[in-house]
Amino acid sequence: MPEKDTINGPIKTVVVLVMENRSFDHMLGWLKRINPEVDGLTGTESNPLSTTNPNSPQILVSDSATYVDPFDPGHSFQAIRKQIFGSDNTSADPPPMNGFAQEAEEESKGLSTAVMRAFKPELLPVYTTLAMEFAVFDRWFASIPTSTQPNRSYVHSATSHGLMSNVLSDLFKGFPQKTIFDSLDDSQLSFGIYYQILPSTLFYDTLRQLKYINKFRDYYLLFKKDANEGKLPNYTVIEPVYYDSSILPANDDHPVHNVSNGQMLVKEVYETLRKSPQWNETLLIITYDEHGGFYDHVPTPVRNVPNPDGLNGPAPYDFQFDRLGVRVPTIMVSPWINKGMGLSLSLSLSLSLSLSLSLSLSLQCREQ
Repeated sequence: MPEKDTINGPIKTVVVLVMENRSFDHMLGWLKRINPEVDGLTGTESNPLSTTNPNSPQILVSDSATYVDPFDPGHSFQAIRKQIFGSDNTSADPPPMNGFAQEAEEESKGLSTAVMRAFKPELLPVYTTLAMEFAVFDRWFASIPTSTQPNRSYVHSATSHGLMSNVLSDLFKGFPQKTIFDSLDDSQLSFGIYYQILPSTLFYDTLRQLKYINKFRDYYLLFKKDANEGKLPNYTVIEPVYYDSSILPANDDHPVHNVSNGQMLVKEVYETLRKSPQWNETLLIITYDEHGGFYDHVPTPVRNVPNPDGLNGPAPYDFQFDRLGVRVPTIMVSPWINKGMGLSLSLSLSLSLSLSLSLSLSLQCREQ
């Protein structure tokens, strides 16, 4: 049996909460009003209703986003390609990020205005406070330009194993790749998945093994208890409520779910960790799987993006996994992050790529 890895750094507990389907500009873009160094919105950003018509009406960004949006904008591979390139032509480098309004209007009349809306900071008080007190990333991109489950797969295994969309038959069949959870187990480091309804991490073959059954823990019964007792695992994943029900409202932020529920979840997680005896060795990562079709002005990286395992997507696109997705909100919280520190690094959601190597993390933040 291999020896247990030693964590030499100050952070021994990493807590990961992945929310759903919102872009950076949509959620945090107006933080620029409070901190001008955040690469957010100025109010001059816009998208044309037609990228081929030089006289097309322009849809300006606004600060009129609301907690409940009745639309679920397009976020398939095809839709995202049109959003970032303005057409099906993917040769532009950098991409112009000018097709969000056009693609949305093609899906539903009036949706072009909705995807250009962003939240006032005061409407997201939890995020605003955490971003100002700790660290906000303004260069964190979804791993691939497509929908939820392929991007969540990157979070847990640094690859989607060729998956380019939410294909239910493939998800239920299970994916064979090694995950960060297997790497932790190999190193005799602990992990736990605190689920609220259904754990999406069961889409991986290895996590269906009987030896991992106790790694799945009921969030409502055990998260606060484990945190209060100082028993949170080295790697702690929190899965939000993905579907509205008569018992529990969804709190994952996926349109059309109420964003205020997501704020309450983040607040609860943060306050639970602050009270835990493990707080002084904890890093909380709050991020999103993908942008959900909402506008973001920062060009998606389309060069020097490595394919993680040599697999390509299926026909007719044969995607080589060599482009990142749209920028998404990411906030890191830890007593090891000083107030006023900011992070502006080009990163993707491939947490496993780095965290699988070692949980001995040291934050090297650069002061903005």
